[in-house]
Amino acid sequence: MKIAVLGDSLAAGYGIKPDQAFPARLEAALKAQGRNVTVFNQGVSGDTSAGGLDRLDWLLADKPDIVLLELGANDALRGIDPKVTEKNLAAIVEKLKAANVTVWLAGMMAPRNLGSDYVDQFDGLYKRIADTYQVPLYSFILDGVAQDPALNQGDGIHPNPRGAQIVADRLLPFVIKNLDDAAAVHRPSRP
Repeated sequence: MKIAVLGDSLAAGYGIKPDQAFPARLEAALKAQGRNVTVFNQGVSGDTSAGGLDRLDWLLADKPDIVLLELGANDALRGIDPKVTEKNLAAIVEKLKAANVTVWLAGMMAPRNLGSDYVDQFDGLYKRIADTYQVPLYSFILDGVAQDPALNQGDGIHPNPRGAQIVADRLLPFVIKNLDDAAAVHRPSRP
């Protein structure tokens, strides 16, 4: 089973070693449980939802079985209209589904200093996409890590090695449940 994490600096492991980033730690945890899963880190620091859409064909060339879509944080940090972010993420989901790739969505929350209207629009877009396209949603990729100085680098945004481990640990039950659900469907192997 091949899982690709299409993401930004949170997946790429900005400021930490590649083997400390959450995709590498997630793969190690899955293998420790006897699961034959490879997790490809397709995170690019600074990437937006538009950037992810632009590089989707490149990712599909690796023929992943599953894509964990972890984008949107940089859109919010740049104040991009949430409707644009939602449109881009929806286009990514549609393209992945058209290629018969299973999609899992990792949510993000907008910085609270952008105002309640922006926060409401942005924070709700992940659930709308998950509901519309019937894809599993992990509601907040930084759950348990955000705003904890002990788990983040000096910028207060990017997890340190300990924080990245917590991201992987908290994500693991979601991944296992959805791997088991996918196995129950008995999908044929991809060419």
